[in-house]
Amino acid sequence: MKKINKSIKLIALLVACLAIPSLAGAQVIKNAYFNIDWQLNSPFGQDFSDKTSGWGAHFEGGYYFTPNISGGLFLSYHTNNKYIDRQTLPVSSTSVITADQQHSIFQLPFGAVFRYNFAPEGQFQPYLGAGLGASYSEMSSYMNVLKVYDRNWGFYVAPELGMNIYFTPQKQFGLHVAAYYNYATNKGDVLNYSIDGLNNWGIRLGVAF
Repeated sequence: MKKINKSIKLIALLVACLAIPSLAGAQVIKNAYFNIDWQLNSPFGQDFSDKTSGWGAHFEGGYYFTPNISGGLFLSYHTNNKYIDRQTLPVSSTSVITADQQHSIFQLPFGAVFRYNFAPEGQFQPYLGAGLGASYSEMSSYMNVLKVYDRNWGFYVAPELGMNIYFTPQKQFGLHVAAYYNYATNKGDVLNYSIDGLNNWGIRLGVAF
């Protein structure tokens, strides 16, 4: 619960900061862009917690150095859960645990992002992007009042295909939609479960400033 509350406070702070351009009625920084997105995430390549989830968000801001090429920063948040029926698990050579479980993988990647905008002058702006950075992850198993977890870090890379759709020629406010894939090198072990790398694909839907 504390982790969730901290994440909500962080997201609220970032939303407030990134919303400043819209409150001002014009871009605060010329050639800058900001995206705030809801995120749908679907893990694959591991069976610890592989259920598709909409418990995520993505925040991004950047600057166009040329009409087509930009660089900036991003931060994402996501949680995927999976229920495991009651079973008996060996925890050592002389002991076992019998319980049902709620598996959870919390991911918090952040770093640098780069874009190539195919139509910088239009209200419809398709782009190809890529994010590079670090990924914090917590791999957890909840069994009633007991929690077993492994916290770890890894390198993160994420190609993305998306579009900003602006409502006016001034391009002050619009919609953002994107499809992405990401991979992180995080490794973790909980009970007799192991993860070697995190693979995800999904979509983002939000607003563009």
